[in-house]
Amino acid sequence: QVQLVESGGGLVQPGGSLRLSCAASGIFISIYDMAWYRQTPGKERELVAQIPRGGVPNYADSVVGRFTISRDNARNSVYLQMNSLKPEDTAVYYCRGGNSRGVFWGQGIQITVSS
Repeated sequence: QVQLVESGGGLVQPGGSLRLSCAASGIFISIYDMAWYRQTPGKERELVAQIPRGGVPNYADSVVGRFTISRDNARNSVYLQMNSLKPEDTAVYYCRGGNSRGVFWGQGIQITVSS
């Protein structure tokens, strides 16, 4: 059974930092393109950052220079370092893994940026 489990979320003040982790089981992420998405109530889920297999990471314009995605294939995990957080970053963040064999999602984790 495939599982993607996010951790590291919570409440942070504007300007603060958080690091999200996504631990995979049932798949080897080394053969998957991995990504982080986020969603707020009433809006579609949007891509935040993605890191292809052996490729160059890319980011949504709104997070460029503030967020960094990374992967550790040996630990079967993906990370999202979020700095200079803004209230508009408040959302549920989802980990996603995909390739030609299928797409898998985590259950999501809440990030709230508020003073």
